[in-house]
Amino acid sequence: MSISPSQCRAARALIDLDQNGLAERASVSRGVIIDFEKGRRTPGTNNLAAIRAALEAAGIRFIDGNYSGSGGPGVRLLQPPGASIDVNESQTVQYEEHLVNDAPPGAGG
Repeated sequence: MSISPSQCRAARALIDLDQNGLAERASVSRGVIIDFEKGRRTPGTNNLAAIRAALEAAGIRFIDGNYSGSGGPGVRLLQPPGASIDVNESQTVQYEEHLVNDAPPGAGG
């Protein structure tokens, strides 16, 4: 899957990385990043692969938008390894009606 200029810009924004930083991580010139993100030209196969790999290594997942209801191509920031959702159970609100299983036997859940 190829990435679009807007996906590249969005991915950089998610990880708070400027064009210089991406160029350095991908081992390409800053001009390649600038021209690509402005839609002036598409980098060569190796440069585009290096850009994508650098962003993926920083925690970006590219979404191609080829499935129903996807909303089109995009980017997503993956959860860092070892990170967990902070849940303070003393602040969790539970309603009595949700604590009782009122489903018929065999309904699952």
